[in-house]
Amino acid sequence: MLMGERPDLAKPYANLARKRRARPAKTPAPAPAGARFSSTDIVALFSPWEAARGIVLGVSGGPDSVALMLLAAEWARGRAARPPLYVATVDHGLRKNSRGEAEMVARWAAGLALPHAILVWDGVKPKSRIQERAREARYQLLFEYAARIGADHVMTAHHADDQAETILFRLLRGSGVSGLAGMTSASERSGLVLARPLLAHAKADLAAFCESRAHPFFDDPSNDDPVYARTRMRRLGRLLADEGLGRAALLKLGRRAARADAALAAHAGAVRGGLAAQREPGGFRADISALADESEEILLRILTDELKLINGGKPLRFERLEALTLRFGQALRAGIAFTATLGGAALRLQGNRTLVIVKEGARSGAARKTHPESSGRGPESEVRLT
Repeated sequence: MLMGERPDLAKPYANLARKRRARPAKTPAPAPAGARFSSTDIVALFSPWEAARGIVLGVSGGPDSVALMLLAAEWARGRAARPPLYVATVDHGLRKNSRGEAEMVARWAAGLALPHAILVWDGVKPKSRIQERAREARYQLLFEYAARIGADHVMTAHHADDQAETILFRLLRGSGVSGLAGMTSASERSGLVLARPLLAHAKADLAAFCESRAHPFFDDPSNDDPVYARTRMRRLGRLLADEGLGRAALLKLGRRAARADAALAAHAGAVRGGLAAQREPGGFRADISALADESEEILLRILTDELKLINGGKPLRFERLEALTLRFGQALRAGIAFTATLGGAALRLQGNRTLVIVKEGARSGAARKTHPESSGRGPESEVRLT
């Protein structure tokens, strides 16, 4: 029997903070068609992660994350060979009763026989970009906890509405094709896997699933607070939906962008793999004459991969990377030398189309070979994009 079916569980909600209301358990009712998850559906949701060493479920108490917890518990029930499941709730300390809410999630997890941990965001809280920084703190805490207990996956309840908002947000900021593809169902972070099994399901369906199991969850009125960018994006989304750019259209855009992104990534990977390159920690050297006829997008992707290998995977400023790639491609096709720095790495293209990348400030043999006097021919273009 699921936790929401026990009548004593709704009582503690009466004294929770007004800023985050708890929706109490209801009598089970037939769920909308989209909210029904058969046993086959549930197995399909989680089958990509059957080989995980351990999965940490990030559960805040909202309907989407509670649905994730319930679905994962149903998937694991009665399965001898399944990865161990853990539940973790991050207490950001931004609201007076956040600890009480986290403790409530702990009680729900206990009712499902799942271990639970409360992870606290300590220290002075930021005065600006609060949601963005709280999100990064949440991920950091979840992944640190997963590594500490030997789990190799962190699973979140991002859903179709989140995906549509992400695509719209990136569209408005002029994102490239990779950004317009939206969130992926699995990605690497800190050497572990971030999994999102619910991206195809609407938030309303997840809430209906909780209610079909008579399981309570929290309603968070901050979702309607216009001070937050995500709230403003939702309001804009409703206006755009009236003009045909609703959730379905945005998700279609995301799928098409993902398809194009996969094709570009495959081609860039094949071209990069064909380079006779010398790669070592902190250094890259190769004759890249074969890249002279490649498009700017393929050059950008190859440079991104090589620069991140040099700088340890640190993010690169996309607009500066684009500016660098444009000038780099012009120099490559003209057969002239070019130097630049970006993201902690120094890049030098010699006139003979030999490319050398080293950590900025490094004095390796490869770096010394890139002195302008050894570039072979042509003037040198200097640009610093740090």
